[in-house]
Amino acid sequence: MKAQLTITVNTGKWLISRAITKIPEVQKAFEKGRIVLKGGTTVSCVSEELIGLKLRISGRITPRGTVGSFESIEAPHSILIEKGKWENIDECFIEKVLGLEPGDVIIIGANAIDTEGNAAIMAGSPGGGNPGKAIAALTAEGVNTIIAAGLEKLIPGRIPEITRKCGRKVCDFAMGMSVGLIPVYGRIVTEVEALKILGDVEVTVIGKGGINGAEGSTTIVVEGSEESVKKIIKEVSEASNRHLSGNEESLKECKPGSPGCVYHLSCYYSHKNKIKTNFNEVRYFK
Repeated sequence: MKAQLTITVNTGKWLISRAITKIPEVQKAFEKGRIVLKGGTTVSCVSEELIGLKLRISGRITPRGTVGSFESIEAPHSILIEKGKWENIDECFIEKVLGLEPGDVIIIGANAIDTEGNAAIMAGSPGGGNPGKAIAALTAEGVNTIIAAGLEKLIPGRIPEITRKCGRKVCDFAMGMSVGLIPVYGRIVTEVEALKILGDVEVTVIGKGGINGAEGSTTIVVEGSEESVKKIIKEVSEASNRHLSGNEESLKECKPGSPGCVYHLSCYYSHKNKIKTNFNEVRYFK
């Protein structure tokens, strides 16, 4: 049986998160070990699937660019799950990552993936904050890392080369905070891998993009037994009705005077100085 399906970006987040919870290493770590979740909308979906908790969303990309939260809130951005209980590790992320053992798992999102299996996260705060500073430890300590990233994150080019083109301090003008890229290494789970985990099917991407809410969507053909394909149709249908995950207060977008303005660089929303462009007169921060 074959089925053609269109998966929106948010639907993909829930399919990816549901599939990640089915990975044997994740199930074993949830039952007998520890899982670290580094906040983001897709990882927040994973958190909801595992323990029913919405994570605080820090940076995000909106039509205004790479922006932060409206205000600081106490909800956890990163958590450690052990024996069904969780703790906020925002202030001790590095220490908790260094304390992970073989068999433990860390789940992190990505802002960019390439066709060679590379991934990277954006960093708009100095050093990428505590999580950014701990990224090296993931590789050095041999931590089992799963990268949750939808196909809308697929970029042209190679991430090792692209990382040299950006940086927090290299842009004079930015829609939102100027960011750098921090490479992340691990198993990448996109919608394609997710559907293969959720059902014994072959998945072929046949198109990208759309309008009226389907911007960034992925259109696929799923092939397999009738039972398997119908299962996938049901999974996609259920995921398409899910909400955008993340602590509601943290989803509010920043504006001039928000906490991040003190360390976000080049943001034209945040400074009194002006710069002329060929399309408008706008404000920028440097």
